Amino acid sequence: MTVEEILERLGGVASTEELRAHVSWPRIRVAVKRGRIVKDNRGRYALPGVDASLRVANGLSGVLCLDSAAKQHGWKLKQQPVSPAVAVPRKRNVSPERRNGVRLMYVDLRPGEVMGRATSFVRTVMDCAARLPFDEALAIADSALRAGDVTRAQLLAAAGEVPLRYRARCRRVAQCADARAANPFESVLRAIALDVPGLRVEPQVWVGNIGRADLVDRRLHLVVEAESFEFHGHRRLLKRDCERYNGFVLQGSVVIRFAWEHVMFEPAYVREVLTRVVGLLSSVARRAA
Repeated sequence: MTVEEILERLGGVASTEELRAHVSWPRIRVAVKRGRIVKDNRGRYALPGVDASLRVANGLSGVLCLDSAAKQHGWKLKQQPVSPAVAVPRKRNVSPERRNGVRLMYVDLRPGEVMGRATSFVRTVMDCAARLPFDEALAIADSALRAGDVTRAQLLAAAGEVPLRYRARCRRVAQCADARAANPFESVLRAIALDVPGLRVEPQVWVGNIGRADLVDRRLHLVVEAESFEFHGHRRLLKRDCERYNGFVLQGSVVIRFAWEHVMFEPAYVREVLTRVVGLLSSVARRAA
């Protein structure tokens, strides 16, 4: 087996010790000299085409964390990481040159909190819940649940063990995370809705015998839809959804629709619309009573 094949089996990056367990030192030197593998730092090697974030973590003898770890696990994110997030031991001295362009998290991880080249599933969700905005953390937690990589019970238990200053944030994400959310677009919309007083939405709820709605408040008979231009790229799909929305209304629901641009770039508008519709529906309910 070649040095490159061994390195690929090790995840694309490895330390000298990891490589030496499978191949001799002279073969490693030859592979570096011929450009088949590259040296990221002293005692750290990588395949030339491996993900840039992995190489950064490898060069720092750390592991990917936060949204970089979530991406490494294959989860869906609200937005791609703007720069690599890397966890290194608390007492690690990282030079300014190596810190440049890297989001460093100084933390002493336990063995069970590391999975390959990234923080473990549960640790990743908790770190994101503690340090990222609520909507980004919720999208990641939803995706982790949807993938079956974590359970709600695991998240709730882990949230109870984080430092007190992060506990409320982590508990909120753990309590609100839902595997039924179809994608980050819906997760971010739900995150906004959860901040609207009087609104209690659930994702992917079947309404009558009509179809599944993105978000539903059963008490208010409110349907909130996340509208994707890509999904409605065909007239047949647009026609079908028009019929579905009409069915929701005829069944007694109010339907509110938001585009991807509203949710991602105009959350204040989304919040204002939801707040106003909750007020209107609550007033109607009070008059009917």
